[in-house]
Amino acid sequence: MKIYFPLLLLWSQAISAQLSISRGSQFLLAGGAQVTLQNADLINNGNFIAGNGTIRFSGNNPSFIRGTQPIQFFEFVIDKSNKSSVLLQRDIGVSHQALFSSGFLDLNGFNTDLGTTGSLVNENENSRVIGVNGGQVISTAVLNGPLLENPGNLGAAISSTQNLGTVIVKRGHQSQNGNGLTRSILRYFDITPANNINLGASLQINYFDAELNSLDENTLTFFKTDDGVNWTSQGFASGSTSTNFVAKTGISSFSRWTLANNNTILPVLFTLFDAKCEGNTIVIKWKTAQEQNSDHFNIEKSIDGVNWTIIGSTPAAGNSTSEKTYSFTDNNPGQKNSYRVAEYDIDRRAQYTVVLTSSCDLTDKFSVWPNPLHDVVMINIVTSNDAQATISIFDNKGALVKRQNAPILQGSNQLRIDLKSLASGAYTLQANWNNGKTSKALKIIKQ
Repeated sequence: MKIYFPLLLLWSQAISAQLSISRGSQFLLAGGAQVTLQNADLINNGNFIAGNGTIRFSGNNPSFIRGTQPIQFFEFVIDKSNKSSVLLQRDIGVSHQALFSSGFLDLNGFNTDLGTTGSLVNENENSRVIGVNGGQVISTAVLNGPLLENPGNLGAAISSTQNLGTVIVKRGHQSQNGNGLTRSILRYFDITPANNINLGASLQINYFDAELNSLDENTLTFFKTDDGVNWTSQGFASGSTSTNFVAKTGISSFSRWTLANNNTILPVLFTLFDAKCEGNTIVIKWKTAQEQNSDHFNIEKSIDGVNWTIIGSTPAAGNSTSEKTYSFTDNNPGQKNSYRVAEYDIDRRAQYTVVLTSSCDLTDKFSVWPNPLHDVVMINIVTSNDAQATISIFDNKGALVKRQNAPILQGSNQLRIDLKSLASGAYTLQANWNNGKTSKALKIIKQ
């Protein structure tokens, strides 16, 4: 659904494909209106006014929030089935609540600001905030003598007899590491009070089992860094593996805090991970400083940062105290890909590198229209060589649902792909030519 004019929405309405607010247009939710975006994206290039309304993201395919203009929700509901996600492609705000029914909110490197009035509601093991690519959920509160105050319901309960003033709490979901810390749970907090000395405070961090990052839950303890590089173990006062929390008292000042094991020495220590475009390929390189009982490495690629595919595997050194260098070449890179390497030890436990995104500015050109589409999608390929092109369509689970081959000639070529037999939803279209050396992929929406 594209909005090209000022719109006042007063009732409940379901929208598929996308809700696109064009430049100069206004979209207003009034009178507690509710809009359900069924497998649809929200794109704001105009003026989005949430009022007291609710935006619900439903369906079993990923949805994206993007656009050039700010998006401030009042109530925002994640109701995605099939472990699907709503992925951010810009920062958003939530003034009332982000309610979790099923599925995930993937920060994807962007922030969700709850301000002073917003909160996360009903997060659970199967429906919660994730963010392996970065991004934070932010809450601001005035804390004067707080007792187990949990700003924004982010999962960091603060107590102190002091007046901390305005406190900004930021929660992220990337594993932390540095000097003194190899790996943490997939949750950390940046806590910044206006008054940050002699606090005599206590902190309770809650977490989900899915965030343990293969750490031993029974030996979790607090770690703190003031500079983002050097970490020190802070111990703990109490905790519970049944209700998933660890608490500490006697905190004089706050900074970045997380939970980890004191013995977080991993079987493999990565010292380099890089992905660079070389010609029409992407070369992935990584180095290890030490390896203990390592078995093999899997090289994984993702188009959307959520669903990962193994594109290669290479044996590990097993046991080594000297630097080892590994590389793998992706001969079929798309326009934009995310890469990571998974190390598996002999006990089948895995650890991952950080995620890198790399793309190649290929000489050949590629475009697709219309998008969203109804029954037919047109593809234009400009190539410098005669070649055979293969067009593949994948569903949101990565399953191949259609493939079409066609010869293409030097210059501009137009291909017509009939998708009438496919159900409505989101798909990935991938085109390969030049004997597989050139590959392009993008998301398409069938209405």
